[in-house]
Amino acid sequence: MVHYTEFDEFKKELEKRYWDEELTDFADDNIDVAIAKEFYANLYDPEDKSPKQVRVRGHLIKFDEDTLNTFLKIPVIMEEGESLFAYSRFALLRPDPQELATKLCIPGRGFKLNVDGYPLKILRKNMTTLAQTWSVLSFSNLIPTSHTSDVTLDRV
Repeated sequence: MVHYTEFDEFKKELEKRYWDEELTDFADDNIDVAIAKEFYANLYDPEDKSPKQVRVRGHLIKFDEDTLNTFLKIPVIMEEGESLFAYSRFALLRPDPQELATKLCIPGRGFKLNVDGYPLKILRKNMTTLAQTWSVLSFSNLIPTSHTSDVTLDRV
């Protein structure tokens, strides 16, 4: 749950990306659980080949980068002189784990370290309420996963 002092920031970010319209426009009677299960059941691709698509009830459903960016209303712009889109360049960066922990964790808490002393994951209980909310939103809608009790360094 978002703390009342964090709600405006969370709402502003959703509105900036136009996700408030997409994510809040699902009435319970508009979601067909059987179709959603069929989508995920047919999703497995051992070769992980492109284009990303799956058949559901005889219809081909695309979920490649372009389709998802269109659905989420995210303009993808290639900057002059760059060979990768901005998000792809960002994903290749290795931000400072301490800086990430400062932004996402309750003061005085941070990453759980692996046996070699390197950052491994942030436990949900160590994250701010706002960071927990964003992780739930992300893991439920953008990068689905069943493991949500902590956030690995790669997912942070």
